[in-house]
Amino acid sequence: MALDTDTVRRIAHLARVRVPEAELEPLAGELSNILTWVEQLGEVDTENVPPMTSVVAVRLPMREDRVDDGGKAEAILSNAPEGAPGFFAVPKVVE
Repeated sequence: MALDTDTVRRIAHLARVRVPEAELEPLAGELSNILTWVEQLGEVDTENVPPMTSVVAVRLPMREDRVDDGGKAEAILSNAPEGAPGFFAVPKVVE
């Protein structure tokens, strides 16, 4: 897929990236090469390839699933600018 300078200018505008006029033509060539490479990836046969989450076969360590409060409520509430016993105090926002 070949991109022209007008398309690159529009992409740069949408991405809020300032690209000098002199760099539009080389950038168009680079982006066209990247898009051509991505199109080639679509031709790869992945029919019998199982999905994977990592390139290395690793099993994640299991831990007990338990619920607790962390035991750090006082330390967390000590950072609050205002607080009530056991709670954060925030300004009223409903009129």
